[in-house]
Amino acid sequence: MIFYHKFEVRWSDLDANKHLANSSYVQYCAQSRMAFMTKEKMGVTQLSRWGIGPVIMHERYSFFKEIYADQTVIVSLEIDGCSEDSSIYRFVHKFYTPDGVHCATAEATGVWIDMMLRKMTTPPDDVIEAMNKYKSPETIVMTREDFKKLPFRPDNVDPAEFTK
Repeated sequence: MIFYHKFEVRWSDLDANKHLANSSYVQYCAQSRMAFMTKEKMGVTQLSRWGIGPVIMHERYSFFKEIYADQTVIVSLEIDGCSEDSSIYRFVHKFYTPDGVHCATAEATGVWIDMMLRKMTTPPDDVIEAMNKYKSPETIVMTREDFKKLPFRPDNVDPAEFTK
């Protein structure tokens, strides 16, 4: 199953080139995920009751066609990766014009966290059931090892470097 969420592109969503700003793509993806969760009865209020929250660990984009002010854009959501316990997930979002032209694709890898412990956790069965509806036969099984494959790793620096 694929979830779709529609946006009307506003002036404030544009950048200096007068097309949809990179930051707006991020916001549209986040809002699409929240609309999906609300539809599946796991909105902000329910997440608070469960004491969990979704956290995006890595996000990447490919752009194919510009999107302009006053256009309608439809953002899809599919789950193309998920750990067996659903604690790790990967959403794929595709941006379309109403006539079906594919403008961009985004991939967001995340985890569910326990809001008190601030640690990764297994979500409640209701969340797992909802997420399972949006998996396809091509959805891969993810593990913590998949985080090691992400392109960036933490690399701390001596704070004295900031004052040179």
